[in-house]
Amino acid sequence: MPALITRDLVLLDADLGTDRQGVIRALAERVVAAGRATEVDGLYADAWAREQKTDTGVPGGIAIPHCRSKAVLEPTLAMARLQPGVDFGAFDGPADIVFFIAAPDGAGQLHLALLAKLARSLIDESFVAELRSAPTPERIVELVERATADEPAQAAAENRAASSAPAASGGGPLLVGITSCATGIAHTYMAADALTNAAKKLGVELHIETQGSAGSTPLDPALIERAGAVIFANDVDVRDRGRFAGKPVVQAPVKRGIDHPDDMIREAIAAASDPNAPRVQGAGSAAGGTSTGPRAGESVGATIKRVLLTGVSYMISFVAAGGLLIALGFLFAGYGIALTPKGAAANNAVTTLTNYTLFHLPPQGLLYYLGAVLFQIGGLSFGFLVPALAGYIAYAIADRPGIAPGFVAGAVSGFLGAGFLGGIVGGFLAGYAALLIGRPAVPRWLRGLMPVVIIPLLASIISSGLMILVLGGPIAAITKGLTAWLNGLNGAGAILLGIVLGLMMCFDLGGPVNKTAYVFATTGLAAGGTGSFRIMAAVMAAGMVPPIAMALASTVLYRRGFSEVERENGAAAWLLGASFISEGAIPFAAADPLRVIPSSMVGGAVTGALSMALGLQSRAPHGGIFVFFAIGPTFLVSFLLWFLTIVIGAVVTAVVLIALKRFVRPGARQAVEEPSATASAQPVAQVA
Repeated sequence: MPALITRDLVLLDADLGTDRQGVIRALAERVVAAGRATEVDGLYADAWAREQKTDTGVPGGIAIPHCRSKAVLEPTLAMARLQPGVDFGAFDGPADIVFFIAAPDGAGQLHLALLAKLARSLIDESFVAELRSAPTPERIVELVERATADEPAQAAAENRAASSAPAASGGGPLLVGITSCATGIAHTYMAADALTNAAKKLGVELHIETQGSAGSTPLDPALIERAGAVIFANDVDVRDRGRFAGKPVVQAPVKRGIDHPDDMIREAIAAASDPNAPRVQGAGSAAGGTSTGPRAGESVGATIKRVLLTGVSYMISFVAAGGLLIALGFLFAGYGIALTPKGAAANNAVTTLTNYTLFHLPPQGLLYYLGAVLFQIGGLSFGFLVPALAGYIAYAIADRPGIAPGFVAGAVSGFLGAGFLGGIVGGFLAGYAALLIGRPAVPRWLRGLMPVVIIPLLASIISSGLMILVLGGPIAAITKGLTAWLNGLNGAGAILLGIVLGLMMCFDLGGPVNKTAYVFATTGLAAGGTGSFRIMAAVMAAGMVPPIAMALASTVLYRRGFSEVERENGAAAWLLGASFISEGAIPFAAADPLRVIPSSMVGGAVTGALSMALGLQSRAPHGGIFVFFAIGPTFLVSFLLWFLTIVIGAVVTAVVLIALKRFVRPGARQAVEEPSATASAQPVAQVA
């Protein structure tokens, strides 16, 4: 097996600049120069994308930037001893020892165990001291090989020991824990060792299960049963979370387990004897891969933001699928498919599906019948919009037991006509009702019934009862008033709303502000009405402007003002923008936010205003130019005008951006323009 590290991959007492981007790129160049990876840009992009998720600096002047990458040919370590040190986000200051871990996408268990072993060795102060005093690269290689010797047997033994052998046998409560990180290479194992060492110092018995890339040995169910509290130091899902249901829990990002393990142990000891401590409610994960439930040290504002974005992230699937199916139904059967005939209890689509089959077609023919099928499926999918929003808001608060009461509260909101505002309120009510009901300690024989029967039942009664008896009526009145106002918008009021929506769509390219504008449009689309269709058209058009503008500026108008990697990103941004995937502009915004974001907002505001002023409408919530058939009110003319508003906004953005690049000095972040741009972000195929 090739060595993980060679002398050519070691830099001693090197000056690699003052920022972590330069250090990571320099080490990526070393890996490529050694023939261990195919390209610097791809490797750097993957490493920098990982770095932006969580700082890789750890206490003691150490940093471990790492990634999996298709560019890597074989598992590799590159090491730099820096003079001066560079800030990698550790709370105790800059790092002077940096290990860059580069793993192939398909790295085997043997290699991953070796990399994990090295990460764990960096918790050992004597090992770090030897790294600092090593006189030659050959000595560094020797130290690393010694630290990773006898693998994977040694790593497997340590993993078993971590999950089955007590860390201490003092008089405190027995604790169990899970550590996991995004890549499962470094932080997972460092957090496990840091927590284990802290538990030993405090005289507490702790058993850790590492859910990392080097494999995992599940905790003994008997240990979980005896445990007084659980520690989750994780950035991704806790696998088989339901094993810990009912246990007091302390939860934080994995890096807190490395930086402040003593604090987490003390908090777990306190939680074990606190009847009001948060408890594990069941299995699940929030949008984006992180576990749900209360977070240690999270502010009220951050909690609300996370909870709302969780609900929206899950809801968008129903919106996109249902809305596009409805739009296809219009394409095949015409807009008349949605009209309600006089004297009929259901619309034309339902009547068609009730009275006819594929073997007994309606008089309008096959396409009309297929359009009716698509329209009906889309309508049913759209019907889950508010219940899904409420259900997953509750899920983000109380985990799995919150889903059922959340969906019920959302359905009640729809029944009362309270719309998405009622869904948000109902979701919060259901989530916190479920959370509070699940907190008190209950006898062991009752624990199994709590998450599947008792909590959903009582939380549904409380949240939906409050909606029906107290809150639903006032919220429904607000919703009806808002709908009437939107449908009556014209002139200056409509243009002003278009400007505001355009600014919101381009402000954070998929963040909370952008999501707020999009949800405002799609939930209105579910209610129907001319005003809602106009808002949807303005929002989708404005959201397409940033990536198209970046493509226009970087590949056509001002190629020399952008790096080669940015021009490659710009070529991809044409299609992303045309598909209404605003994330296509993120690499440009990450590299140069002070010029890209303002210019995007200017163009988005122009497009939103023009779309509203022209009275353009969209019956589809997603799809960009590929749902041309859903743009109205007059099919071809309206689509051409709508497309023209996008072109105008993109040109405005591109011109403003080029002017800023030519005449405004770059800020501090501009120094990393090209590296950040390489993080082309493989955009999520989801609305920005």
